[in-house]
Amino acid sequence: MFYSKKLLNFNNINHCFFSRKNGVSKGIYSSLNCGIGSNDNKINVEQNIKIALKSNDLDLKEIKMMNQTHSNKVTIINEINFRDKKFESDAVITRLNGIILGVLTADCVPIIIYDDSSKMIGCIHAGWKGSFEGIIGNTINEFKNFSNLKKIYSCIGPCIGKKSYEVDQAFKNKFIDKDNKNEKFFTRKNDKYLFDLRGFVYSQLRNCGIENIDNIDKDTFADKENFFSYRRSQKKGEKDYGRCLSIISLK
Repeated sequence: MFYSKKLLNFNNINHCFFSRKNGVSKGIYSSLNCGIGSNDNKINVEQNIKIALKSNDLDLKEIKMMNQTHSNKVTIINEINFRDKKFESDAVITRLNGIILGVLTADCVPIIIYDDSSKMIGCIHAGWKGSFEGIIGNTINEFKNFSNLKKIYSCIGPCIGKKSYEVDQAFKNKFIDKDNKNEKFFTRKNDKYLFDLRGFVYSQLRNCGIENIDNIDKDTFADKENFFSYRRSQKKGEKDYGRCLSIISLK
């Protein structure tokens, strides 16, 4: 389990970036696979989520998950829709106490956010595509409707590291065509490039006016003991992969 140093200063929230350890799943899903969309045994997945939440004194019935599709769509959970079981978006935010916001990742970036002025929380699933399409800016814009930017605290969780993220020229061109300043997130490696997804996400948060940013600088591809990795599973020829859970809730 990994925690944001900044967010630990607030007694009215729970948060955690869970590793893949201390669960019940087997094989390629070993052991705390929380991927409800994976091909793992569904009973094991539910048990894993329950184990994770119980470790933070949280109740499985209160977690709200997303159907993550690498979009730029944000859902606000309120008194009208809070009973829905799943949300079609890649970010969720709420001001409701007791609700647990969850995001699943396996190389993509989990971001959790807390605004101490409006007492609002949020979490973002930020892969390269969602980040490129504006999921971070869209989420922060929703916060701006209620918030004082100087009171917003965010943490960028474990994700694939730059040294592990090899991409081709066409991938790089997408980012350069959008903004020449994105050149700084790429380093040449032979006929390929290394992409700094964490740096790109951090830059987007800063560009939105967020100053209080934590990083849990762990490489999900390189650290197979602690994290699942989509790219690592692909390179090994595995048919599926586990997902790690990150959560935040208001007490």
